[in-house]
Amino acid sequence: MVEAEIYLDAAATTPPRSEVIDVVVQVQQAVWANPSSLHVAGLKAAELLERSRWKLARRFVVSPEQLVVTSGATESVHLGLLGSAAALQPSRIVVSAVEHPAVLAASEQLKKQGWTIAVWPVDATGHIRLELMDQLLAPPTRLVSLIAAQSEVGTLQPVACVGKACRERGIVFHSDATQLIPQGCPQFNSLNVDLLSLSAHKFQGPRGIGLLIRRPTLAIQPLQSGGGQEFGLRSGTEPVALIAGMVEALSALPTFCPEYQSVPPGSGPNVRQQRDRLLQSLLKIPGFRLVGPDVNNRLPNHIAVLAGTDRGYPISARSMVRELAHRGVACSSGSACSSGKRIDSPILSAMGVAKPWRQSGLRFTLGPWLDDVALDLVPDVVNAAQRSLS
Repeated sequence: MVEAEIYLDAAATTPPRSEVIDVVVQVQQAVWANPSSLHVAGLKAAELLERSRWKLARRFVVSPEQLVVTSGATESVHLGLLGSAAALQPSRIVVSAVEHPAVLAASEQLKKQGWTIAVWPVDATGHIRLELMDQLLAPPTRLVSLIAAQSEVGTLQPVACVGKACRERGIVFHSDATQLIPQGCPQFNSLNVDLLSLSAHKFQGPRGIGLLIRRPTLAIQPLQSGGGQEFGLRSGTEPVALIAGMVEALSALPTFCPEYQSVPPGSGPNVRQQRDRLLQSLLKIPGFRLVGPDVNNRLPNHIAVLAGTDRGYPISARSMVRELAHRGVACSSGSACSSGKRIDSPILSAMGVAKPWRQSGLRFTLGPWLDDVALDLVPDVVNAAQRSLS
């Protein structure tokens, strides 16, 4: 197998920036003590922790007390949904039909506690059907979770609009912004959310670190007890080096103002142009077609296609991913896999994609580490992989 040289799987994870690696190494070497300790080494770690928290707060324009450091978006999702639901009487949670499995798993836990789950349907582009908003936000709905940007098909959801409607009705509103943040960092209040989840490894930060950002007055119950770190909401010794690395990665992102833009600016100066050029080339391959929204309504680094033969028959996306990996291109299949058994993509199913094509979703997600020379090679590689599988 050829080692992947052209990495087009940013939605899965991103290569850490060299500056991030340097920061993490430096902190591990010089500021390794427990920040809860009262000796000199511990106080040094505590100072860096607080400086990092203030920098994170400034980036999202919140107070430091609104930030809860977690191990990543999955934990943030569970703390946000289960922790806020603990302060409410069991009622109804609404989730979109295109949520990340972490949100679905947390919802299932709430179901065991007496909550009911309502699924917000989407249209053929993956956008929630806004005409159903009044119906779905009516009582007994007390909690809503809406993904900000869908990883499989790149759809951007109207988070600020739904958040405003939830606030008017007194509904707690959570958004999984894991895929949105890497393309542009918003001010927390501009999204009209009560809870926001994110992971650092999606924007070239270290793996194993993330945030839950919360509205100051929102009551949340911790999921685990212990030393009372993170304002009593997430006990455990804080990973100071990873937090510092997250700060460094976040500082490189552009600012995104959803009140004035429908699409974030993108994680690099050329990412959107590179995406558009690659997409145009891929769509010239007979049997390939775009799935999800058009380029003006999806993540600026995201391409999702249905892969088919030149005679119009679907190709297994998993087979395409393996074939491309052998040829030096790293990308992802949109369809899920359980215990080695191929199953239809629930996202494509929710979007009404015909059943024979639900295992043919192919995803290419770009980042600032790519250059034009490398990207210009991709269409020929994809074309060759398609011919080998036809």
